Amino acid sequence: MDATYDFGNENDRAIVYVRAVRVEDLPEDMREQVGDLTTLYAVHSEEGERLALVRDRKLAFLLARQNNLEPVTVH
Repeated sequence: MDATYDFGNENDRAIVYVRAVRVEDLPEDMREQVGDLTTLYAVHSEEGERLALVRDRKLAFLLARQNNLEPVTVH
């Protein structure tokens, strides 16, 4: 069957991408602020702009949802 179906726009929330970031890859001034952590989680817009940098993945998803955004994990 080759037919198109309009699923509509059930989700009006913008997608953001969550990915792990190694602390060693951050600028020195940021590394000084994270203590003994080795990994942080970044929240990026669809265009790739970093919107936030947080301590853990769960917090990244919570932050996105509290701001009416739809988080998706990126590898």
